[in-house]
Formats: sequence, C-alpha cells, structure tokens
Amino acid sequence: MIKKYLITFIVLFSLYYIFGYSSIAESLTLIFKVLPMLLIIILAIYERAVALQSYRRLIIVGLIFCMIGDYTLQWFLVGLTSFLIGHIFYIFAFVTLNRRQVPTWGKVMLLLYGASMAIWIAGSVFTTGETILGSAVIAYISVILIMGWSSIKTGSTLATSGALLFIASDSYLAINKFVMPLAFSHEIIMLTYYSAQLLIALSTLQYSENRSKVIQ
Repeated sequence: MIKKYLITFIVLFSLYYIFGYSSIAESLTLIFKVLPMLLIIILAIYERAVALQSYRRLIIVGLIFCMIGDYTLQWFLVGLTSFLIGHIFYIFAFVTLNRRQVPTWGKVMLLLYGASMAIWIAGSVFTTGETILGSAVIAYISVILIMGWSSIKTGSTLATSGALLFIASDSYLAINKFVMPLAFSHEIIMLTYYSAQLLIALSTLQYSENRSKVIQ
C-alpha cells in the first residue's frame, strides 16, 4: 500500500513540476525539481526484502548522485559530474545481474547513436573553443552508452527501459543546450528523466516480488 502511495505522489509531483513549472515561485523551483527524486529514493529504500541487496544499494547510491546533479546542474560541470557518478553506480548495479547478451542490432544501434551524438554535440562544443567541456561531454556520452549497454544485459525490462529513457533525456538536453533550441525542451527532458529514474528504482522492487513468488 505504501509503495502505491509513494508512486502516486512521485507521479503527481513530477507532473506538477513538468507542466506547472511557470507557476512555481523561482525560490521554490529547485525544491520541486528535487522532490520527485527524493520520493523515488525513498521508494527504492522502502523495500528491504530485495533478493539482490547489492543491486539495490548501488541503484540507491546512483539515485542520490542524480538527485545531487538535479540541484547542482545550475553549475553545469558540477551537475554533469554528479550525474556521471550516478551513471557509473547504475553500471555497477546492472553488471551484478549480467543475465543476457546484448543482441547484435542493439550493439550496432548504440554504437552508431553514440558516434553520431559525439560528433554532433561534442563537435559543436569544441567549435566554441571549450576544450574541457567538450571532453567532458564525450566522457559523459561514453558512460551513458555503457549504462545502456549494461542495462540490456540485465534482462530486466524496467532497468533497460529506464536506462534508454535516461539516454533520450540526456540527449535532448544536450542538443537543446549545445546545438539548437528544441520545442518543449523542459517538458520532454523532465518527463523522460523522471520516468527513467522511476523505472530504474522499480527494477529493485522487481527482484523482491520475484523472490516472493519463489518462496510461495
């Protein structure tokens, strides 16, 4: 029951921040931005009877660093670094499962996507003369692709869907920031972002439910 309430509040607060952004006082915007993430972390912490505790702990740490990234993204490189660390913890979590191979089409799609995004986005940054930021963008693209790759190997639909939505959110944000303004950027970025984090958090509960079925 508590899980259902948490998920309901996560959805409601996320939608309010996404679509009610213009009505939120400027002094409160960061609070409302972080609040859905805080609830998602509580959701992941709440279920303690998880079959794979190491997976849950790593996901929770990743969620915490992403929440810090939400707040610190106002100082872009600081926020980027925090998200980068969060992705690395997600990779460590996904690797603990490693239950299937990435299909060939998945490998090709991820590699082509990563190469095109690196050329397009990082290339745009390098043309401005910001070498450090351009290098950071390439590193970030590499890490999120590894995260997507490792999520597929988990065999978890929730983890994989979450990771791919995270890649989509980050890509839209990067294009909007470094290449050209995109329509409905705030709504699309945050909708895919919150959805990604919720699905990744729910993947920790999935193993608890699987374990309960086995016990029964």
